[in-house]
This record gives sequence, structure tokens and C-alpha cells, in this order.
Amino acid sequence: MHILNPLFNIGRGIKIPGLQGLSLYDVLEMYIIGIAKGALATRAGAISYSFFMSLFPFLLFVLNLLPLVSFIDYYHDVVPFLEDVLPSSTVAVFEDTIENIFEKERVGLLSTSFVFSMFLMANGVNSLFSGFQNSYHTKINANYVKQYITAFCVALFLALFLFLAVIAIPLVEVYIDQNLEDFGVLPEDIIGLQVPKYIMFTMMFYTVIAMFYYFGSPEKNSRKYFTPGATLSTILFLITTYLFGIYVENFAQYNELYGSIGAILILMLYIWLNSNILLLGYELNASLLSLKKQAINKLKKKE
Repeated sequence: MHILNPLFNIGRGIKIPGLQGLSLYDVLEMYIIGIAKGALATRAGAISYSFFMSLFPFLLFVLNLLPLVSFIDYYHDVVPFLEDVLPSSTVAVFEDTIENIFEKERVGLLSTSFVFSMFLMANGVNSLFSGFQNSYHTKINANYVKQYITAFCVALFLALFLFLAVIAIPLVEVYIDQNLEDFGVLPEDIIGLQVPKYIMFTMMFYTVIAMFYYFGSPEKNSRKYFTPGATLSTILFLITTYLFGIYVENFAQYNELYGSIGAILILMLYIWLNSNILLLGYELNASLLSLKKQAINKLKKKE
């Protein structure tokens, strides 16, 4: 520990704006305590199970809407979008189903899958909100009925948001391709062509994560769109997705060992990792809020 004392002293000397003089060391200490005592992995396991149960019905509903949009193409728009969001080896699990949906429109299935998928998705979002409330730093429990109604509304918005994202991203790519010179991008500049797409994906991920934190926080006075936790989770999500893709493609042998079931295992692991990331971001927000309250209480006592 003596070796780390210089680092601790540096951390104590760095003051965080807006926390009434509290240091970076105080924030990290509170953050680590929250992670260690908040049963993070257990909460992430419960959340990932609920999200996994809701994922396929939710995707089925959104994908049933897409054939109604005439300019959306299965191979050029939908598959690349899913491969950017999910591990590529898992897309093959439901690739035939997606292709079949685009070939045949099913109005009856659309209404049936809507009710079923919204119910399961609301359960997944509600499980996430419950995971937030079990934070070590959170002392307020929301009303269950109100929380479930909020979760249902968030799930509904999420479906609409994802539907619009699948439509918007190809349109932006087409617009940029047709106006390359205006953006100062050469046709052979592959990286330049990919930058707008990844900016849009980053904005999409941040919006979804910020929405979870905004509506999932029982502390109504602390609700904000831009938060350190949402920024941290977005960065970790992008890094994890990239590294996880490399791991699956080059090191993991799930598909060779288990066949198509291996893709399911990969998807479950991916959801579990991102559930941990969502909780890590929330713990950061909760830690900062707890420190801010402590600092305010100390000032009141001095007065």
C-alpha cells in the first residue's frame, strides 16, 4: 500500500467541480465501495436474463415493421445494422427468420408480436430499473406499479427509436455517398465514409443509455440527460463491443463446440457484459450524487 500512497495523494489533490471541494480520491473510493457492496454481478445476471428473454420477440416486432418501409433492403440495410449492434456470429442464428419476414408480410403476427414483445421488453426494462434501485448508494424505492408503467413506456419508445434508427442510418449513408465532395471525403477514403455511421451509432447508444438512467433513477431531482455515468457506459460499451467481436472471431470456439447453440451462448455473454456496464455507469452517477449530498450536509452543519 505504501507504493500506492503517492497516487492516493495525487488523487486527494484533484478536486472535482460541483462537489464542494471533494477530491477524485473520494469519488473513486465511493465508487469502488458501491461496486463491491452492491452485488453488481448478481444484479447484472438478473437483468441479462430478463433482457435475453425479451430480445428475440422485440426484434421480431421491429423487423415485422421494416418491410412496410419500401426503401429498406434486407441485405444492404438490416443485416449490416444488426452486425454493427450484435456480435456477427449471433446474427446467423435468426438470419433465416429475418429473411422470411421480409419475403412475406404478416399483419396478424405484427399485432400478436407487439403485445408479446412489449410485455417481455417491459419486464426487461423493469428488471434494469430494479437493479438500479438495489444500488448500495440508492436509498429510495419507487412504487412498483408506477415503475412498471414507466418501464413499458420506455420499452415502447425504445422500439420506435430502434425502428427509426434502422431507417435513418442507411439514408444518411446514401446522402453522404451522393455528396462526398461537399464533406471533403474521397470515394476511396474508407475510414472517412465510416465515420458518420459510427458517430450516429455512438449517439444512438448514448441516447438509449441516458434514457435508462433518466427514467430508472428513483431520485427525481437528479435526473439529467448528460451524466458522467452515461458517458462512461457508452465508452465502455463501444470498447467492449469491439474487443468482444475480436475475441469471438479469433479466440472463442463456441460455434465449433456447440454448433448454433454456441451463438446463443455468445449472445448471452454479450448481454451479461453490457448489463454490468449499465450498472457501472449507474453506480458512478449514484456515487457522485451520494457524495454531493454528503458535502451539502456538511456545509449545513457548519452553518
